[in-house]
Amino acid sequence: MPLSVLVGGLAAVLPVSVVCCAGLGAAGISWAEVLHCLWAGLTGGVLSPRQVPAYTIVWELRLPRALLASVVGAGLSTVGVAVQALVRNSLADPYVLGVSSGAAVGANAVLLFGALGALGIWALSTTAFLSALLAMLLVYAVARTPHGLVPLRFVLAGTALSYGFSAVTAFMVFAAERGEAARSAMMWLLGSLGGAGWSAVPIAAGAVFGGLGHLMWSARRLNALAMGDEVATALGVDPDRLRRELFLVCAAVTGAVVAVSGAIGFVGLMVPHAARMLVGADHRRVLVVAPLAGAVLLVWVDILSRVLLAPAELPVGVLTAALGVPCFLLLMRRRSYSFGGL
Repeated sequence: MPLSVLVGGLAAVLPVSVVCCAGLGAAGISWAEVLHCLWAGLTGGVLSPRQVPAYTIVWELRLPRALLASVVGAGLSTVGVAVQALVRNSLADPYVLGVSSGAAVGANAVLLFGALGALGIWALSTTAFLSALLAMLLVYAVARTPHGLVPLRFVLAGTALSYGFSAVTAFMVFAAERGEAARSAMMWLLGSLGGAGWSAVPIAAGAVFGGLGHLMWSARRLNALAMGDEVATALGVDPDRLRRELFLVCAAVTGAVVAVSGAIGFVGLMVPHAARMLVGADHRRVLVVAPLAGAVLLVWVDILSRVLLAPAELPVGVLTAALGVPCFLLLMRRRSYSFGGL
């Protein structure tokens, strides 16, 4: 598919999706009122007292949630592309490094036992991010060898430590005495954007766009790495150094995203595959399409999570798995695919 057509279409669909996310929900608000509230928020317009409740719902609750969903979707998709190049495994996703499970330990320490309560509203995201970084360092220490960084060791170390972190998290949930806290912890583990606010958007966006910028700058080196270490070395690329860079970028972006949204799975696995099927294996093209596609996907998944069982809310991770598995299998059946487009 022509890159310009696909990117133009996704770029046009994304803002429309964000507006739909701001307008749809358990509380019924007319589209005229939704657009008026958005315009008032953007321009500082005047609202009547009758419009204040609708403005609070649209501008303070739904819009930051829609923007955060787009940022998280873009971040998971971007890191999915990088992780699959890092380990040269088409079944890898952002959580194969164990970062998500590590972040869950810190997040549950806050939700279940009130750890670092002095940080107030920043306690959850700060603790989750710090525990994600500690998990990253542990995985790196286990995977490193005297001969450099071996992709298979990354996968094995990340998988093994992920199970260990999950066991710690499960123990914390069962040890908690407060039932409502355990329910909140489970919602976070399954992925949720319910706690989204304006304060979380710029932090997550900064991490995602910073990581995306570095990966796009390294796109040619990613192409070389995807063809194997010997080919990459012949082309003047140091595979070990590039893997260290990718590991740091992926872990930092994943930690920032998981800290604000919980563990939302399958986006980082499915979207890179779909992007490669549409535009080929060149990372210069994939890294343009995948973030936009991931952003659109997660915005609409968030809409579904709020309206399917309204006023109750489904965990976002449940829907990404339910929607992603059949779509992924359909894509794989319609066209043969392996990593690198071979």
